[in-house]
Amino acid sequence: MAASTGMVRSMVGTLLLLVVLQALHVTAIKSKPITTSLQAKWPATPLVLEASEFLADKGEESFWSFVDSLSGLKDGDIGETDESMYAFVLKFAGRLLTDTEMDLLKLTLSIHSHSPRIEMFNQIAKDLPPPTGCNTFVDIHGQVTCSLKDMAELIDSATERPKPNIYAVDHQYPRSKNNSVTVVLYGHVGNLKSQMKHFHQRLKELADRGAVQYVLRHFVKEKSDQQIRLSGYGVELAIKSTEYKAVDDTEVKEGDSQSQDEEDNAPDEVQGFVFSKLKELHPDLVDNLNSFRSSLLENTRKMVPLKAWQLQTIAFQAAQRVLSSPTKDALRVLREISQNFPLLASSLVKTQVKDEVKKEITENQKVFEATYGIGGGETVMMLNGLVIDTDVAEPFLLLELLRSESQILGGLHSLGASGEAASQLMRVQVASKDSTYAVDIRDNSVVYLNDIEKDDRYAHWPSGIQEFLRPMFPGMLRQIKKNVFHLIFLLDPTQPQSLQLLQQAEMFVLNEVPITVGVVFVVNNEDVVDGRDDAGVAMMRAFNFAMIDGGLGQALDLLIKILTAAEDKVVTPEDVFQTFNKMFPGEEVDDIFGSGTEYDDRRQDGKTYFEKTGLGSLPQVMMNGVPFTPKQLQPDEFEESVVTAILVATPDLQRAVYRGKINDRTDLLDYLMSQPNVMPRLNPRILADDTRLLDLTAQPGDLPSLSLSVFQGLSTDDKKAAIANTMKYLTKKDDTSLRPVSMWVVCDLETTEGRLLLSNALKYMKTSNTIRIGVISNMDGSSNGQQWLARAVHAAQQTQTRNHAKNFINKLIREENYKGIERGDTKVEDYEVHGMDLGAFKKSYEETEFLKVHRLFSDKVLHLVPGQRAVIANGRVFGPLSEDEAFTEDDFSLAEKLILQTSAANVKKKLDKLASHFASTGDSLSDLALKVDALLASNSRQEGRKEVSFWKDKHSVIDIAPRDPSKPSFDIVAILDPLSSQAQKWSHILGVLTDVINVRIKVFMNPKDKLSEMPLKRFYRYVLEPELTFRVDSSLTAGPYAKFSDMPPDTLLTLNLLTPESWMVEPVRTAHDLDNIKLSESESGIHGQYELEYLLVEGHCFDQASGQPPRGLQFTLGNKQDPVTQDTIVMANLGYFQLKANPGAWLLNLRHGRSADIYQVTGHEGTDSLPGVDDTIITMDSFKSKIIKIKVTKKPGKEDESLLADSQNDKRVAGGIWDSLSSLTGSGGKDGDNGQDETVNIFSIASGHLYERFLRIMMLSVLKHTKSPVKFWFLKNYLSPTFKEFIPHMAAEYGFEYELVQYKWPRWLHQQTEKQRLIWGYKILFLDVLFPLDVKKIIFVDADQIVRADLQELASLDLQGAPYGYTPFCSSRTEMDGFRFWNSGYWKSHLAGRRYHISALYVVDLVKFRKIAAGDRLRGQYQALSQDPNSLSNLDQDLPNNMIHQVAIYSLPQEWLWCETWCSDAQKPAAKTIDLCNNPLTKEPKLVSAVRIVPEWTGYDNEIKSLQERVAQGLTTNDSLPTDEKTQTTIDRPSDDHSEL
Repeated sequence: MAASTGMVRSMVGTLLLLVVLQALHVTAIKSKPITTSLQAKWPATPLVLEASEFLADKGEESFWSFVDSLSGLKDGDIGETDESMYAFVLKFAGRLLTDTEMDLLKLTLSIHSHSPRIEMFNQIAKDLPPPTGCNTFVDIHGQVTCSLKDMAELIDSATERPKPNIYAVDHQYPRSKNNSVTVVLYGHVGNLKSQMKHFHQRLKELADRGAVQYVLRHFVKEKSDQQIRLSGYGVELAIKSTEYKAVDDTEVKEGDSQSQDEEDNAPDEVQGFVFSKLKELHPDLVDNLNSFRSSLLENTRKMVPLKAWQLQTIAFQAAQRVLSSPTKDALRVLREISQNFPLLASSLVKTQVKDEVKKEITENQKVFEATYGIGGGETVMMLNGLVIDTDVAEPFLLLELLRSESQILGGLHSLGASGEAASQLMRVQVASKDSTYAVDIRDNSVVYLNDIEKDDRYAHWPSGIQEFLRPMFPGMLRQIKKNVFHLIFLLDPTQPQSLQLLQQAEMFVLNEVPITVGVVFVVNNEDVVDGRDDAGVAMMRAFNFAMIDGGLGQALDLLIKILTAAEDKVVTPEDVFQTFNKMFPGEEVDDIFGSGTEYDDRRQDGKTYFEKTGLGSLPQVMMNGVPFTPKQLQPDEFEESVVTAILVATPDLQRAVYRGKINDRTDLLDYLMSQPNVMPRLNPRILADDTRLLDLTAQPGDLPSLSLSVFQGLSTDDKKAAIANTMKYLTKKDDTSLRPVSMWVVCDLETTEGRLLLSNALKYMKTSNTIRIGVISNMDGSSNGQQWLARAVHAAQQTQTRNHAKNFINKLIREENYKGIERGDTKVEDYEVHGMDLGAFKKSYEETEFLKVHRLFSDKVLHLVPGQRAVIANGRVFGPLSEDEAFTEDDFSLAEKLILQTSAANVKKKLDKLASHFASTGDSLSDLALKVDALLASNSRQEGRKEVSFWKDKHSVIDIAPRDPSKPSFDIVAILDPLSSQAQKWSHILGVLTDVINVRIKVFMNPKDKLSEMPLKRFYRYVLEPELTFRVDSSLTAGPYAKFSDMPPDTLLTLNLLTPESWMVEPVRTAHDLDNIKLSESESGIHGQYELEYLLVEGHCFDQASGQPPRGLQFTLGNKQDPVTQDTIVMANLGYFQLKANPGAWLLNLRHGRSADIYQVTGHEGTDSLPGVDDTIITMDSFKSKIIKIKVTKKPGKEDESLLADSQNDKRVAGGIWDSLSSLTGSGGKDGDNGQDETVNIFSIASGHLYERFLRIMMLSVLKHTKSPVKFWFLKNYLSPTFKEFIPHMAAEYGFEYELVQYKWPRWLHQQTEKQRLIWGYKILFLDVLFPLDVKKIIFVDADQIVRADLQELASLDLQGAPYGYTPFCSSRTEMDGFRFWNSGYWKSHLAGRRYHISALYVVDLVKFRKIAAGDRLRGQYQALSQDPNSLSNLDQDLPNNMIHQVAIYSLPQEWLWCETWCSDAQKPAAKTIDLCNNPLTKEPKLVSAVRIVPEWTGYDNEIKSLQERVAQGLTTNDSLPTDEKTQTTIDRPSDDHSEL
């Protein structure tokens, strides 16, 4: 009965709703949307090329398979329309991708992630330049042609010319084996009408023959007329304060401001009506429902102020609203609430929070704080247990992470692991290779230069081992009379680099550093070598003689003098004799250096020990046996590396002392050398960071016998898996227990080296039951034998028990037995082991097919030539081994220990626990361990995966299941406050991910309690679409954009783009004031079009000698055609610099002038220069950040020179970004210094149409009163397109120069979130890097000032040693005393009698400012204070006034700034500038006060308006303006050539 009553009520409600709808007008109230789009500067790139780059990231084999397939198509196969081409790309690329990778490809194409790389290749081609009229061409060592015939001739002569630069992102054909000739092919692989396929086929043939190195780069001749719409950024509409009216009253001519292809995304739920559900129930009333919603929205579009008590639990109420919605709608509701919160707040406060929801959230928050250290309102985001930095993560980084994770998920799924098993295996801890592996240093070859326990110089040190537990200041070394830290130098004494290391060794001893120093001299150890012919032997014998004659100090001094005399050349015997005779005149040389000498001690030991260590090249330095890296051996890093090594090792020793493992009687060297990380041998090949790993997870199907024909038809991945699936193993014991390490020995058993490699493996196997040994025969085709041993080994493994096979093979590979069979003295079966099945063996012994399969595997997969050796351990390829390279039992031991410690031991433990999830047992479980370990190791991450800890997840969690539980699925966990900026962004991203990929998402609500103010004061949209969309005519839509519908019409809003850190964007088309948006004043809505102007290169630069940043150093960025397109200055803060770039390959250089005269680049990291290339090359191929590190040193003879001391002599270089943008009176930059000194440089900032109007009037007032030439500098970051279009006309009219400068707020400097505070920051924080060094003084003038004096007077003012001068606040208008905060409290105490200064006008002596590092000091103080939200309320004023004791302020005469708010009327007649300060008493609007206070203001305003009208009508004189082409490059985008950063 109750149910039927409810149904009746529901029907009545619906009928009433329908009556209301029918009564409404069908036409909805016209919406005024605010829309924003962002596009790249370059044309749209073909989807087929973007897909090819996606495949290249998967693996070069996939890329070349794709290219090969395309070259086999004919014109028309790809499709004519955008949609058909997209479908073709997905289908064609899909052959090489898994389902998960296909999902990610769709997202990749949607955000055009690889478009910058294609544009980079286009720019490289453009710089060549390409041959005229060619859409496909080749570059052969600097010569280009689009003729196949000419290509052959150019290849023949190529070696006469230098090779082109090849970059890491280049596509190098895998069969290229000849590096002497490089051919770079430029073309469009998807253009089937071009010659691309013919060039590709020909170059493939040449590369396969080893004739050329073949490189392919994209080149699109017929470029699209559309620019790419970008995704991956946020747009905010911040609510702006209307305390002071700051809106321009100029009428806006809206024109065509609407964007197209827009779809309404207004809130779905309005006043309890869920319109998506209503439209579903009543599809015939969609128009009426839209009208009804618009009517409701008219009432809800007004923001109702809330009381503080109403806000207390509003975040919990928002969480309740989200949790009450259906799971499928929860993310959408979360997005709508967070992104439109200011409008929805009044309805949220009516929501009742359920007790169980609040309790569960509160209890979970306690767990979150204990586990993750976060409180209510904070965010944690995890993907498959990996913590994501939500502040910096954007789709491009997220996509990279998803691709990496998809490989693991797909691999585990392929191996049969899904659900809980896959989750557990993914969380197996895979450690990075431990860099602390050590080699035993207890050897007779070590010559110790000191003995801390016995030498007198250390007698006063305490000797108790307990001293290790005594507290010390951080960074200090403990002086304990124990030989604890052994620093061993392994040197070839004849090499020049040994000099620096021997000097360091001597310095450590002489300065009594608590290190025991030893030296091993590695010289020729042959008995017949004479010291009179070999310099190394001579130096060793000279050293022994000097040590006996005068002690170790004298012996070491002798070696240093010999090396010094050689003058950076390899020492010769003559160098040794000359220095020796000077130190020991009269000694008989033959007795000392000849063959019968008594001074040959330890000569042979050194080389023997060095070879035993396996360390490879010389020199080597070890701390307690742990080798230093080549980087640590660099002169500028060595001392720090030694100290760091001691400090890192100390905690382990302290623990050992504390636990009683070592005491005063312990032989510390024996203790140290008995640790698990100490090996008898360290092989760099095994410990290398770039070891190749094989993916063994493919499923090639059931292959009972591996015939050559079947194997040839398999893909590379299937070939790997097929070998792994059919491999037979030898083990220590004849059982099938789980063995976590599997090693494949690849060799030709007909060679001595091959047999020795297998013998060493089998010998080591006898000591370990955790490894399995398999054999791959890489036979040498030139061999005369029949591979009888390989066949015998294979047959034994196939037919015999492991124990029988092992014993039988051990007999066969003994050298005497092998030779006996070779000679015919014995037969293979003569070495039969008791119990063998000889019949089965003989039958299998005749098989040879496996030899061809193994050879093909060695060739196609391992890239080994016939006969080459390698060891493959759990998928890690150690090889190819060189002919004389040993791989000993100790190397097998090291490989096993490395693999077990990094991952395999953890994999075994996990598989033991998960055995019930798999059908595998015994050997097949060992196979699974092998494949899982190889998979996890190839995708290892330094950060560990975390499990989610919580109390309960029944009431307070959004739990969205994956679309298809049978397929691999990602796992995302978010801990989120629904009313946070993170929720605004991530609710959209998570929603897109649910549309794109198979993912499980759990969102734990983490609202902040006891709020006292609105948690969000902005509307927000995130721009990201799951897939490309098409119109009905199958063409691509215009692209993604942000849309704000139904915004409050009378609220003042400011629009701001929140882009990735490395993007620099600017508005390029809008008639509206995006800084002051009020929809009630717009007829049809507002559209802002932005452009990605630059991608940022950020860097850090340090002087290699001092370790300090070279403050004031200038870098330039350009290419060979245009060497200087951008330049910058290095800060002292972190040595930071930034340069603007676009996709392409760029050359980084020191700027010509003092920078290049004094300094030289000596090292760089993060760049794309290849070894042996002098140029510092930076490739920009991604939307992601590019951060580099540069090391410089002063040139010889310039050590005492300073960059900033004499910067006035630095002449400008034409073409730089600081050259004058335009001198529209006909002159460019000034010749000589006098012109620059006469020019008055004025800096100003404006944002919004009103302040740009004020700015133009300020400029006119300056020009009316200043007789000297004037140059204006404007911060481009916030200028509107309207201002940038008008300023060239104004400059032409009034004859001034100007430049637009730009700077991206550094990521390491505390970010401001409000636009006004950002602008304040730009006024003060970057003065030292915004302007070129030859600008000596800069005057900042606020946009809303009127100047009544000649500013040359201010520029010439003596600041009496201060770096800048400010005007103090007036104190003469007494009715404002209550607002003068600086007269009491903190400021009164801090200023200590000094005046508080206003920042509306100031003059900066940039020479002094830079010399005292004022900018660096200001940034440092800002960083410290800005963490407190209550600090620096007026950032641009408070910061310099706060720093007044560290960075002095010169107080300008009061008449330089008059402001009615603070200054009396009596002072106004003497005022040289008038500032339109806000008045906190009257709140008078700016425009009203301007007309009232400044009589001449209206005249200036009308004069500018008159010019604007003439410009609009085309009536200005354009002779002095640039042509249309130049307008595009130097006026509309002036910073292309002129803004510094």
